Formats: sequence, structure tokens, C-alpha cells
Amino acid sequence: MKKTETLFWRNYIANIQLHVSIAQSTKVPNSWKATDYTPDFNKFYFIQSGTGFVKMEDKVYFPKPGDLYLLPADTTQSYGTTSNDTFNKYWCHFTAKVGDSPLFNLIDAPLFIKVNDQKKVKEQFEQLIHFSQEDSLSSLFHMNAILLQLIASMLDKSGKMKSKPFSNPSFEKMDYIINYVETHLSESFSVEKMAAIAGFHPNYFIQLFKQFTGTSPIRFLNQRRMEKARHLLATTDQNICDIADSVGMEVSYFSRMFREQIGFSPSQFREVILNRT
Repeated sequence: MKKTETLFWRNYIANIQLHVSIAQSTKVPNSWKATDYTPDFNKFYFIQSGTGFVKMEDKVYFPKPGDLYLLPADTTQSYGTTSNDTFNKYWCHFTAKVGDSPLFNLIDAPLFIKVNDQKKVKEQFEQLIHFSQEDSLSSLFHMNAILLQLIASMLDKSGKMKSKPFSNPSFEKMDYIINYVETHLSESFSVEKMAAIAGFHPNYFIQLFKQFTGTSPIRFLNQRRMEKARHLLATTDQNICDIADSVGMEVSYFSRMFREQIGFSPSQFREVILNRT
């Protein structure tokens, strides 16, 4: 994957929003059946035993024990039994969005994978079921972490990102401005300046930038500045004033923003890093 696409996904995926609506382990009844419906949520099926079928768009599949299926939202689906030996499966319904875009409209994930470590995935679903039945705040973090692991397992088998977002003119301009910002962090920026570089009206530019990166132009700029500053503090002996200059900020404002975002002053951060090495 090209560097610019990697930067895009790093910013985009950082803003992923997940929600598990239900997680269960079920021996499905003979009445388990639906025809040509389009859910607004994603589904995971982890097959333990039994037989049945799922249909995605116009193709029919017959999941086998050890298969992990991902049925994305907004796709026409059917499912049903094929014998009295019905599926025994772990399953969950969930949403996954980045901004307003469904995650699986943006990335290519395989419909199913053959799970190598079935014990591990079974434990993940058991934990998902457990935490879905709790009301604690920490349970939400646990569920999201498990869901991300399951999604990552699917993507590891694919390794592809959909090319559509990267081939339209709007993205090419966003790609250009992101690269420009990355290589000109020492310059003074405003939304108006970035919009002019990209060739958009500022209001439209803000909307488009947020759509493609999941964050505002100024917040993106400041995140990149803080990342560069952390790198320089950790890997060089440049003084704080020079580092502030290299990221285009007055030293007092730089120090205040660094403390707000990182939790340490620049000098404290450098001291912590040096004490760890």
C-alpha cells in the first residue's frame, strides 16, 4: 500500500465507531430462515457444528465447522437450514462506521475464513457474550477490543483496501493536501489556506476533509505537529524552541498544546523517554 493510502487509513480507522447490539451462542431451530432481506447491521457467524446455508447477493455458501463468516450490512442476504442437523454457532450483530461511512463499504474483507486457532476465537466469542450482558463502562471497551480483533483476523486473510475512495478527484485533492501538510509542518496554516491549496471553498473543504480523515483540518494539523514533536523530543537533542519552530508554533503555545494532548510538558516527556532507554 502506498504511503499516502496508509496515512489515509491511519487517520480514518482511528475514528472507527463500533457497537455490539447482541452476542449469543445458539443451536438454531429448523425454522431458522430468511429470504432476500437487507439488514442495517453486520453479522459474525462462527460455525461450531451442523449444516445450513447463507446467500449473499446471488451466491450461496454452505458454512462448515470452524468457518468464521462476516455478513456486511446493507447487502441482500438469505439464510436457512438444510437438514435437521442445524447450525450450532456463535454469532453477533454489530455496527462499524467511520464517520458516516459503513466500514465494510470502505475495505475489502473476505466473506469467510477458515479459523486456524478455533479455541482462541471461541474464547473471544465467549467473552463477547459475557461482556454484552454487563452494564459496566469497561465492558464496552472489552467488547470493542474483541470486535476489532475479529475484524483484524478477517482482514489478515485479505490485506486489501477498496480502491474506489482513492480514485476519485476529491480524494486526489485530499491526498495532495495531506501530503502538503505532512511536509510543511513548519509553515503557518489556516483552514482558508488549506482549502485554497486543495482548490475548494473553505466550508466544503472542511466537510470533505472530515469525510476522508474522520477529523477536522486543524485537528489533523495539530495531531501531526504533536507526532513530529514527540519524535524529535525522543530522537534528537534539539531544544524546545527549535522543535516548536519546526512544527510552526510559538514556543509558549506549543508547550501548552503539548501538555494538553500528551499529559506532560515537552521537557518532562523527553525526560521520561530518556529514563526508559
